[in-house]
Amino acid sequence: MTMSPVPALPALENPGEFIERHIGIGAQEEARMLEVVGAASRQALIAEIVPAGIALRRPMQLPPAVGEAQALAELQALAARNQQLRSFIGQGYYGTHTPGVILRNVLENPGWYTAYTPYQAEISQGRMEALINFQTLVCDLTAMPIANASLLDEATAAAEAMTLALRVDESASRRFVVSAGVHPQTLEVIQTRARPLGIEVVVPATPAAWQEALEGEYFAALDQYPATDGSVRDLGPDIAQAHARDAAFIVATDLLALTLLVPPGEWDADIVVGSSQRFGMPMGAGGPHAAFIACRDAGKRALPGRIVGVSRDAHGQSAYRLALQTREQHIRREKATSNICTAQVLPAVVASMYAVYHGPEGLERIALRVARYSAILAQGLEQLGHYVAENDSFDTLLLHTGQGTAALAARAVSMGVNLRRFSAEALAIALDETTTRADIERLWQIFALSGQEQPDFASFEAGGALRIPAHLRRSSAYLTHPVFHLHRAETAMLRYIRALADKDLALDRSMIPLGSCTMKLNATSEMIPITWPAFAQIHPFAPREQLAGYQLLDAQLRAWLGEATGYAGISLQPNAGSQGEYAGLLAIQAFHAARGQAQRDICLIPSSAHGTNPASAQMAGLEVVVTACDAQGNVDLADLADKCAQYSGRLSCVMITYPSTHGVFEARVEELCALVHRHGGRVYVDGANLNALVGIAAPGRFGGDVSHLNLHKTFCIPHGGGGPGVGPVCVVEDLVPFLPGHASTGQVSGVGAVSAAPLGNAAVLPISWMYMRMMGAEGLQRASETAILSANYISCRLQEHYPTLYASSAAPGGRARVGHECILDLRGFKASCGVTAEDVAKRLIDYGLHAPTLSFPVPNTLMVEPTESEPLAEIERFIEAMIAIRAEIAEIESGEAPRTGNLLKNAPHTAAALLGADWPHAYAREQAAFPLPGLRSAKYWPPVARIDNVHGDRNLHCTCIAPQPEASGG
Repeated sequence: MTMSPVPALPALENPGEFIERHIGIGAQEEARMLEVVGAASRQALIAEIVPAGIALRRPMQLPPAVGEAQALAELQALAARNQQLRSFIGQGYYGTHTPGVILRNVLENPGWYTAYTPYQAEISQGRMEALINFQTLVCDLTAMPIANASLLDEATAAAEAMTLALRVDESASRRFVVSAGVHPQTLEVIQTRARPLGIEVVVPATPAAWQEALEGEYFAALDQYPATDGSVRDLGPDIAQAHARDAAFIVATDLLALTLLVPPGEWDADIVVGSSQRFGMPMGAGGPHAAFIACRDAGKRALPGRIVGVSRDAHGQSAYRLALQTREQHIRREKATSNICTAQVLPAVVASMYAVYHGPEGLERIALRVARYSAILAQGLEQLGHYVAENDSFDTLLLHTGQGTAALAARAVSMGVNLRRFSAEALAIALDETTTRADIERLWQIFALSGQEQPDFASFEAGGALRIPAHLRRSSAYLTHPVFHLHRAETAMLRYIRALADKDLALDRSMIPLGSCTMKLNATSEMIPITWPAFAQIHPFAPREQLAGYQLLDAQLRAWLGEATGYAGISLQPNAGSQGEYAGLLAIQAFHAARGQAQRDICLIPSSAHGTNPASAQMAGLEVVVTACDAQGNVDLADLADKCAQYSGRLSCVMITYPSTHGVFEARVEELCALVHRHGGRVYVDGANLNALVGIAAPGRFGGDVSHLNLHKTFCIPHGGGGPGVGPVCVVEDLVPFLPGHASTGQVSGVGAVSAAPLGNAAVLPISWMYMRMMGAEGLQRASETAILSANYISCRLQEHYPTLYASSAAPGGRARVGHECILDLRGFKASCGVTAEDVAKRLIDYGLHAPTLSFPVPNTLMVEPTESEPLAEIERFIEAMIAIRAEIAEIESGEAPRTGNLLKNAPHTAAALLGADWPHAYAREQAAFPLPGLRSAKYWPPVARIDNVHGDRNLHCTCIAPQPEASGG
């Protein structure tokens, strides 16, 4: 019998296995797509689109791709270098238990973590309900009337509160008074933010100096409650003193503490900020965690970030939407209230679910347990002869340890415990939800002298009071809405989470073809490590040697990203793209100042730029000058040259996006960079569209000086419904000294800290590490090329139905070419039949599809970005839907369908409306529900009809609504 030859073992290995799974287009599909677009190969297509002068001359020097199992094993070895000691450091970061039902069904559930920002409200009702629960949680616990749907971290929230107070204050003062009781990382970020805005930050060193400062001139003051040393005190008199000076008072606080303490709103605080981290989100070496900001009603239109509000749909049913969107940076640009683009939606959802699951009684029980343990710990330490500061406190004790401080801290580490080195002569101990009786006894052992009798826990447990005085104990109710009382059983909680997820459209159901947002595969193997204890349970301010695994991961990821971008230095600290953008502009300004050219304060920005660009520029103290674009959507170099000459002595930088915001590779980008450099300016290349560049071209090599990257776009960190994100800032060699620093690590740079934690959102960095390790140089380049191919395929397939704006015609035969995204022009339909791009976006919901980017950068258009991850079948599903909708539009144009009350104007159609007894429309119910045959077997049913945006803004309501009967539709 003849045996077939057995392949050699090396031939059976497939290190590129993950590449085939990440990229949705196979070889046969690619051949078909290339035939449609008229290109001989992927490489030939790229050569037609990317200017030859900027194309990389060599492949990226990255480790070769490995499979998922090997990458996970390598990352596990990295994680093992971290040391998991019991941390009692506090300082805004605490141990917490993530309930298993929330861990599995929210934090680890792609239905939640792959969703996009809820701009399309009708397909985002689930996550917006979770966010309005978050807003209600914050409003109730702080006793403030309005809160937003999360910010990046507590320090950023405090800095945003500072600028919010400055905007609404009528005082001419630029002084901001900050208590010495504020967390040090918060003060660092505030000082960074204040410097370019000309705000003087005053930090009184003593209580007497604090009182003296409150009697002076200032526009706002900030205090921490509980303070960073753990003390709690009545801030009411200080708030009254500030108001007597016509100044605002900001309170940074702790939500868990507010279940027991008088809330700041009851003292008439103006703004309240803090972090929801201890509501179920692991410390993760610093993030991601959902911060919050709440304010008086008068400040709602200046409140930074996003607010979820209540409106009504076309049938009168209550529905959620993002409220007051005209405040946002992408609309207001340099007049924006903030440059915040990414929030922390996924951690905010976790926090809200934590509150829903535990309810007010459960939260109070957790808080009381923490406070009781703190009191018992203090009694035992005093029995051992240690001086515990006579402060009223919730969870943190301050011990005056004198010259024995260093020795005690070292002894604690040797016994597996981290304490906080509060000062050279004091230690602080912060307890949390995870603290046990055994922990208390171990802490006593640390402080006990040789031969000293151990305190008796039981004797303290039997009696004693909290360290919270009666006048600071909360008496007001909170979390009274039914949602915080109905889901105690895990079965009920599981079904509630599932019910909300079923209302949403995320990547687990459908492609999300958003131009500029790159909604690509977030592979399961990339997501697995984020909840490993060796990454999740690390305190950001633990001794540096305990974060060795994180430091190595940081170094490797920065090296790989540097190779991909061509830059010499990178900081991963910025915890959103907007913050990386801001850090890059600060670096440019610090560079100019160091050369004695601080007068350089003009930032040139093309009219097509992302909204964060001008918003970040004004935050960095720059004056924005807008430059024109030509008819093809390129930067108008003649106008740019005129502006460079006009402002030559003051030119700081130009900010461009490459490929451009219009989705094309501008052929003269090198010329543009050289022009700006000749006038002494620097070139900022926005990295939002880097998914079209990796392995093809590198901004640091074609003239860029600074870029920020979006790891939550190009490098696979999921959007999470609007966050978390990571926005590394990348710079050329002479700007490296001006990258963000952090005093806690001893790295004091020219621009300071831009995030609360040295590594920002460190816990999600393993996602991008895994992606790059499994893709390697070849896979990353192929991903970029495939993304460009897919966009060109869509443009070609739809060209007979929707023209593509700004496509170049440099290809053979005059074929139109785009980058990784294409702008479909729908502007003519408004005149021909009254249909708008928004109508098409809503009708796509009936087809089970998420809309592309609506009316950006050109009004009444759709910008489509398919990414490399979508299989051809899903791309074709989108194309078929768009062609079918074009036919529906043609019926309106011909008069066969009415201009009002047609399929598009009434979209989306809910099940309730379709099943209602009354059907007043000229078209059939079947045509509304099943416009394509495949929808019969797989139909997404929108939970609400089209939402009335104007009603929501005119009748602003941003907390939980009372239960209501289901609408019948109609």
